[in-house]
Amino acid sequence: MLEMQNVGLSLDGENGKVQILNDINLTFEKNKIYVVTGPNGGGKSSIAKTIMGIYPASTGKIILDGEDITNKTITERARLGIGYAFQQPPRFKGMKVRDMLELASGSNNKADLCDLLYDVGLCAQDYLEREINASFSGGELKRIEIASILARNLKVAVFDEPEAGIDLWSFQKLTETFINLNQKYNTAIVIISHQERILRLADQVVLVAEGRIEEITSREKFLAEIERIESDCECKNNCTIIGGKADAECDR
Repeated sequence: MLEMQNVGLSLDGENGKVQILNDINLTFEKNKIYVVTGPNGGGKSSIAKTIMGIYPASTGKIILDGEDITNKTITERARLGIGYAFQQPPRFKGMKVRDMLELASGSNNKADLCDLLYDVGLCAQDYLEREINASFSGGELKRIEIASILARNLKVAVFDEPEAGIDLWSFQKLTETFINLNQKYNTAIVIISHQERILRLADQVVLVAEGRIEEITSREKFLAEIERIESDCECKNNCTIIGGKADAECDR
């Protein structure tokens, strides 16, 4: 279990300190999927980076399985079982997929590596000996990065907008990967996203806006509220009534 207790974050700006997060209180339990969503610039990615230690919390505490890790470094948190997947996975010139997975898992067991790639929807025969270079698509890179995270058998895995920069087919495979991960591994999965397909995977949805937690709810309630807002949108309804003409006006 990972807990964020009254966590605040301020970062240096052009005119001094800027408050990014305010009194964040969250609990992430093992074997559950949490989707953190909200408007752009609302603080979603800042929460992810604060969990990993990329941004040190300015106030409050972060607790992992009863241990205060607030002042621990990224490396120390990684050793304790927290992993982070970037929006744009890095490419390592000269490194093969096999090398990356062995580095992550500390294993040279080919069968284990095959299982890891299978779990993310990739054939080991096609990928193990390939160099991680520009020949990989965005979706392939994302799934290989997830395989490296699975190799570590993490307590908490954080994915920052994993759908960024990938095509629709890869996105479908990515959602399947998260489902398999949740079914097979005893990990708390935290996904930063605003995509409906990702939201439909959530055990809990965390709505963040202006650096604060606006709501913590179930995916059913959150998606029902989205549908209600869309059905009540007078701009959309007016546009539909007059056949999508450019002179449709919004009454709100």
